[in-house]
Amino acid sequence: MQLYCAPLTISVAVAIALEETGLDYEAIRLNVAEGEQTGPAYKQINPKGRVPALVVDGGILTETGALLEYIAAMAPEAGLVPDDPLLAARMREVMYYLASTMHVNHAHKKRGHRWADKDASRADMTNKVAETMTESCAYISSNGLRGPFVLGEAFSIADPYLYVVCNWLEGDGVDVSAFPEIVAFRKAMEARPSVRAIRAAGFL
Repeated sequence: MQLYCAPLTISVAVAIALEETGLDYEAIRLNVAEGEQTGPAYKQINPKGRVPALVVDGGILTETGALLEYIAAMAPEAGLVPDDPLLAARMREVMYYLASTMHVNHAHKKRGHRWADKDASRADMTNKVAETMTESCAYISSNGLRGPFVLGEAFSIADPYLYVVCNWLEGDGVDVSAFPEIVAFRKAMEARPSVRAIRAAGFL
């Protein structure tokens, strides 16, 4: 497998999951700061011009949640998706919230051009980020973390997803110390060999 990814982006969640499973993969690093993800070469891989993209036997997959689900299915022995349907739904509940709400909140800081043309409109969106990300942290702390991970003691594919988002918080103006559940979660994640390997590779 080939994973197209970039440091500090949501694509890092997929790299962490791959490290958790031990599946063989090659990380192909894109320079997002220079816009490589929107260049013609990468758009042949992912027409959306975003990371991640995963080249697998049979084609190319995109969207973080889909890639995480695929990786878990390819390595069922890792137990990254619970067998219990309710727990699996709880896991996906958090993942879908991250995709639909929290990641979008974060994107308003530097990606406002996706939603607005006027400078004033984009500036207003940027100014709102600290508030909306703080609100998301409050929700996750109360409803998304059962401690130390999303599903309590059991690690799942929701955890690398949430962890990468939580790495953006200080940059988004969030006072993380106000959310001890998130502090504990990040500490638990940082103790995992998968996260250490990805950090050593320069992706975090």
